[in-house]
Amino acid sequence: MKKTILSLVVITLFSLMATAQVNPHAIGLRFGGGSSYGGEISYQQGMGNANRLELDLGFAGNSDYNRLMLIGIYHWDWNITAGLNWFVGPGAGVGLYKDGDDDGYINIAVGGQIGLEYDFNTLSVPILLSLDARPMWDLLGDNAGLGWGAALGVRYTF
Repeated sequence: MKKTILSLVVITLFSLMATAQVNPHAIGLRFGGGSSYGGEISYQQGMGNANRLELDLGFAGNSDYNRLMLIGIYHWDWNITAGLNWFVGPGAGVGLYKDGDDDGYINIAVGGQIGLEYDFNTLSVPILLSLDARPMWDLLGDNAGLGWGAALGVRYTF
């Protein structure tokens, strides 16, 4: 057990030293699915070399419901190798849901995001490609509980 804990501490320390170079701005789309399919307009604002804020305006639905959601996530970014990074961070969201013939409701959620990204700026192409998972706990609304979805992000960096 002591060796496992020591190994985790060493890996964490090396990860913290290998911070990624975050782009000042990135804008694009995030395509994903969970219980429904939808998309998000995504904007990332760099906040130093290894931190950023991501704001997403999402929409989704199926034959049973429609959703409009605004989500904010704070990321810590770490470099794995040239151009390949991983990121993680906490976040929150507020959304409007319409479920079938019901009147609809407001939803508030907290959670986080974890993923991998490749920054094509290392090849002089201003594109950031990511794959992530976003577990969120819905606190308010008819659909309270844990939900999550995986997504593919494509963003232009500037």
